[in-house]
Amino acid sequence: MLEKAFMRPQTSIQLFTIKDALESDLGGALAKVAARGFSAVEAYDFVLRVEQIAKALAAENLAAPSGHAFLASKSFVNPDGSGTSVSVPMPEEVFAAAEVLGMSLVIDPYTEPGRWGSLAQIAETADLLNAAAQLGATRGIRVGYHNHAHELEVTYGGRTGLEVFTDFLEEDVVLEVDLYWVTRAGVDPVALLQRLGNRVVAVHAKDGTLDADSIRRYPPTDQVPAGRGAVKIAEAISAAPALELAVVEFDHFAGDVFDAIEQSRLFLEREGA
Repeated sequence: MLEKAFMRPQTSIQLFTIKDALESDLGGALAKVAARGFSAVEAYDFVLRVEQIAKALAAENLAAPSGHAFLASKSFVNPDGSGTSVSVPMPEEVFAAAEVLGMSLVIDPYTEPGRWGSLAQIAETADLLNAAAQLGATRGIRVGYHNHAHELEVTYGGRTGLEVFTDFLEEDVVLEVDLYWVTRAGVDPVALLQRLGNRVVAVHAKDGTLDADSIRRYPPTDQVPAGRGAVKIAEAISAAPALELAVVEFDHFAGDVFDAIEQSRLFLEREGA
């Protein structure tokens, strides 16, 4: 019997992981990323400093196949889900900058939890991403959405909000599933990825112990290198038939973050990701 060929996803790193190092020395931080064995990164907050980032990436021979930018929100949303009045670049600006960096995928990082309280709100967010996808397509760039926990914590008819969300998305809008946040929401990431199927083209291969005392506030302090926590990363990756990117990320890490990202990369490579 012939088995279905498994296409190994590219390993990348979400640069938010090393945000402090990037702010103090962009070139030096990216040099450390390359030295730890990465050839690809996932950029964030790239629009207003695109030329600087492009130059630094080129110096280290790093690609940026994907990046995070708000597409369905008019103002910045804090990582803890709280809103602000700080405006964000318009989608046209986002895609122009993404094209400079050679991105083929721009991912909305999250929306406010309050926007998942009804089907109408979910549909409205999907419509905004569908419109952004049409715009991105003119430059050959796809649009995706990345989840936190709140999209999984709400349910409609026994389905998570994230799954219902896909009902309103056009077929060309994809998902980047954060395996840590899925697990934090009490959802089995393996079963979820099986249900979502080809919609998932990227994952955040993020791990954590899920210790109750460590996850009470943002950022959580339970996160550990991939393979050392409670998140079923390897199994989830195997359950995603259309996976292109396995992205290492930490929201917070108390130790040497560059050691941690390398350990995560090595785990993904050992597991065939």
